[in-house]
Amino acid sequence: MALDPESVIERRRLRRRIAAWRIAAVAFGLLLIGTLFLGDQEMTSSAGILPHVARVTVSGVITDDRKMQELIERVGQSDQVKAVILDINSPGGTTTGGEALYDSVRRLAEKKPVVAVCGTLATSAAYIVALATDRIFVYGNTITGSVGVIFQWAEVTELLQTLGIKVEEVKSGPLKAVPSPFQPADERARELTEEMVQEAKTWFVDLVGKRRDIQPSSVPGLTEGRIYSGRQAVEFKLADQIGDEETAMSWLRTERDVPAGLKIVEWKPKAESSGLFGWLIHSMADAFGLSSGTIAGLIGQAASTLKLDGLVSVWHPNSG
Repeated sequence: MALDPESVIERRRLRRRIAAWRIAAVAFGLLLIGTLFLGDQEMTSSAGILPHVARVTVSGVITDDRKMQELIERVGQSDQVKAVILDINSPGGTTTGGEALYDSVRRLAEKKPVVAVCGTLATSAAYIVALATDRIFVYGNTITGSVGVIFQWAEVTELLQTLGIKVEEVKSGPLKAVPSPFQPADERARELTEEMVQEAKTWFVDLVGKRRDIQPSSVPGLTEGRIYSGRQAVEFKLADQIGDEETAMSWLRTERDVPAGLKIVEWKPKAESSGLFGWLIHSMADAFGLSSGTIAGLIGQAASTLKLDGLVSVWHPNSG
């Protein structure tokens, strides 16, 4: 039976209205799930319904991260957090970033027991963070150490000559903006840079001696910036014990009187809001284990690497 044009138009309108209501219902459902999930996460991580042990993850490239510092402060203020495990897996980062986290963790340790459980990497600035805790646990094959700092810059004068580019500059003094990628470092610039690096190295080495109660010069290669396996780190007293989170929990119960039976709850920095859509996608990705969080983390780590500036305490294998 053929329909007249008005009936066809009306049916199309009805279908569009039904489709719109379906989309609205799905969006509302997703929003509700996201709200419930985030509300539960915030309640668990920030307010804390029950007493628990907080896990704070330190991973990727370490920078002067205000959100991480604020997270550690919130953990310290929570009455429901009875102890803290720093889950460290990082090659390091900026020396200032490591120092800032060290100070935050030391303030936290004045309020609650804090231990470090080190994964694949806990080198350079990441080791600075571990030094702030009450006890350092490592796996036998954890790579740690790399005590020291580095200052690197690219010198591109030959490339500029090949391209026919000449850089002109006017500066207020001979040591302003040196070393520079646009001219070879002269003796004064190199001496200034080496002086700054050695001063920061002395601070780092002294920190190791103070926190680990050792003579740094007695540890083979320590002042030369070498790395160690977890087993070597325990042998040289750079770490305390081979073990994982369960080992750490056992130590907290026996040595710090942390009640038995407490669950470990992950605490995370507050995510930046990017509008309702971004918030909803982030909520759903976390709720269902999708990859957007992983991708965001990788992008953030890459961006952090690109913007590293100043003295750096970071270890990576030589690929040359």
